[in-house]
Amino acid sequence: MNSKSVDKHPEVFISEFRGVRSLHLASDVNNDTSCAPIQGSMRLAVPDQIELEYVQQMNLWMLFNMLPKHIVQLGLGAASLTKFCYRNFLDAKITAVELNPNVIRMCRDQFKLPADDARLNVLEMDAFDFVRNVKRHGTVDVIQVDLYDAEANGPVLSSLEFYEACAASLTAEGMMTVNLFADDVQREKNIHAMQQCFDVVVWLPEVHDANVVAIAFKTAPVIDFETLYQRAAILRVNYKLQAPIWVNGLKEWMLAGED
Repeated sequence: MNSKSVDKHPEVFISEFRGVRSLHLASDVNNDTSCAPIQGSMRLAVPDQIELEYVQQMNLWMLFNMLPKHIVQLGLGAASLTKFCYRNFLDAKITAVELNPNVIRMCRDQFKLPADDARLNVLEMDAFDFVRNVKRHGTVDVIQVDLYDAEANGPVLSSLEFYEACAASLTAEGMMTVNLFADDVQREKNIHAMQQCFDVVVWLPEVHDANVVAIAFKTAPVIDFETLYQRAAILRVNYKLQAPIWVNGLKEWMLAGED
């Protein structure tokens, strides 16, 4: 998808159920808005907490780096990750990249996305254009990728060139997490592309609605599960994240690779 070739952006609407507000994109393919995929959710009573399990998993990188200087979100969704990082990493620059101005407007109006300031910058632009800008290469500690259109049949950007640009944007110790809401063929395609650009790519077990979250390390980390479980306990208490389950998933992935 290229921002220059898009004439009309999908309209955005919200739904609410049992205290949870969700964001959806209207689809030209399906006029039944009740069936539109959820692009993100927020519990009204705790707007800065992350509601959906797979969105929590996008913070998997926190097990390995709690002092990032620059966090980038590709695909704003309902702004859950952007708000979480902005509220909890006070010394970090937070950049969100979103092509659809309707999404940005709705997040500001209905999902409590703060206005831009010295730390937060929400850019209306194509995610591919952002990461392939050489001026940004080597400057980002964490990239979180959640890029879907109204149909949500698979990641909008999934090419080798895209993941190469993401890797180039990261610092030497940088990490990328990706939401892989797709069928097995598309998921394997994305993982294979990532493996060409990163030292190590790990993915967690599938959660609700076929979401699989992968983490890609530009430089292979040293894995010490005792340390990871200790960090996970802190994340669970301090940030309300189900991080011990993530470590279980990492261990399951590693054991499967040894078979």
